[in-house]
Amino acid sequence: MRLDVVTIFPEYLEPLNVSLVGKARARGRLDVHVHDLRDWTYDRHNTVDDTPYGGGPGMVMKTEPWGDALDSALADGYEAGAHDPVLVVPTPSGRPFTQETAVALARQPWLIFTPARYEGIDRRVMDEYATRLPVHEVSIGDYVLAGGEAAVLVITEAVARLLPGVLGNAESHRDDSFAPGAMANLLEGPVYTKPPSWRGRTVPDVLTGGHHGKIARWRRDEALRRTAAHRPDLLERCDAAAFDRKDRETLSILGWEPEPGGRFWRRPRAVEE
Repeated sequence: MRLDVVTIFPEYLEPLNVSLVGKARARGRLDVHVHDLRDWTYDRHNTVDDTPYGGGPGMVMKTEPWGDALDSALADGYEAGAHDPVLVVPTPSGRPFTQETAVALARQPWLIFTPARYEGIDRRVMDEYATRLPVHEVSIGDYVLAGGEAAVLVITEAVARLLPGVLGNAESHRDDSFAPGAMANLLEGPVYTKPPSWRGRTVPDVLTGGHHGKIARWRRDEALRRTAAHRPDLLERCDAAAFDRKDRETLSILGWEPEPGGRFWRRPRAVEE
């Protein structure tokens, strides 16, 4: 995968050189190019922003530097043999970035990120490039950051770990929270390692018993319990048909029942076992 980032703070992207993403780059799984937006300004102050039309507080990032920078990044990528670019725009007004989104982006050969500052980028930039390539406006949460670079790091790490050959064990992300399949809309349960006893706290017996079927069932039940406790909104939008009999038994103990329409609802004053 090729990855281009256009930013006024290239140093903010230094974490892309370390940990899992850094290893992916070293192994040739991820080809990262960071561009300084100010390289495409032509005044002595390297101006990238101006006052908003219509008035109001803050500044808006200008069209000209962004257009020239993106044209240059596209030309450089095409010359290097990259193809099918996708523009990823981190913004609080975008669609929620989910594990499903990460899986979809991991299938793309080339991502170009446009982390903004101030009040954002002049809307005409996104409208222009949407006529030339797919544009995905995504939000990593219901809050506002000082800039989009932190969101780029979040999205890149979520996507990079899904690329073939990046994780040491290709099955590592199968049971992740939100992973497509059996864990969709569920949170992963608690995990344990050695020693078996620490400060009077022991590992659950089922995990040391060696019965793989019971271990799988325990992990599934714990995922259901954690989801019910921390993210009941996820269960509320689940299709009850996606759960087997044992799942429904556990959810019933936790106070959740399927309704005629196929969704789950929570009984009042439910008592957790």
